[in-house]
Amino acid sequence: MTEHLPPEALDAWADAIRERLGLGADDLPISLILDLAGDVARGVARPAAPLSAFAAGLAAGRAGGSPDQVREAAAAISALAAEWPR
Repeated sequence: MTEHLPPEALDAWADAIRERLGLGADDLPISLILDLAGDVARGVARPAAPLSAFAAGLAAGRAGGSPDQVREAAAAISALAAEWPR
């Protein structure tokens, strides 16, 4: 198992997730999720990144699940990570 995933493999994995879960292309915003994970990993701790991505998805889903709600949840968590004490 490699530590780094080439972009084409990430795209294939995202396509497989979309197919398995019945999601559309806009339902899985890869760059938004990766940016959120990076913000949290740098601002809080690396293990907080997947937890934060899950929380953003959960919050957005409970709010209705629109792309705007996903972006709002991710932005709120990124802002929290930016102000998190180091």
